[in-house]
Amino acid sequence: MKKNILIGVCGSIAAYKSAEIVREFKKKKWCVQVVMTEDSMQFTTPLTLAALSGRPVYSDMFEATHFQESHISISEFADIMLVAPATANIIGKIAGGICDDLLTCAVCAFKGPVVLAPAMNENMWNNRIVRGNVEKLKKFGYHFVSPEKGELASGKKGTGRLAQIAKIVSFVEKTVA
Repeated sequence: MKKNILIGVCGSIAAYKSAEIVREFKKKKWCVQVVMTEDSMQFTTPLTLAALSGRPVYSDMFEATHFQESHISISEFADIMLVAPATANIIGKIAGGICDDLLTCAVCAFKGPVVLAPAMNENMWNNRIVRGNVEKLKKFGYHFVSPEKGELASGKKGTGRLAQIAKIVSFVEKTVA
């Protein structure tokens, strides 16, 4: 069965892996719509994700060329939403109900299952505020693909690395089934 997925990409070094996530869902014949935060564009480009998804990538809620594709209409498009990588910043904003960009507004307006795949430094992942925000979101029904232990962007080893692409894709498929 063909599914529609809204993929949010945040400003983490792991943002480059979002291209592979998009590619995997396209291989499965899913319709993929990508929303990027401004910070994510420092790590990967909208052009890359548009080429892989076959759809325009949205990032600016007020851009005149796609104003009709607002946070409401893009939220209504999808069966499931995935935020990968999910930074401590986006997790905190979602937990606090802060809607100050297209991605956070889309998450707030989305009525289906939301899956977050965190990626960040181990110290950030283990921060009590971040962990509290994760637990709060879990209580509200948000789903998480936990970060893995391994080499981090800093070169150190620890927990905070984005989960393997296959694990994320499989988790999303099971969640929306």
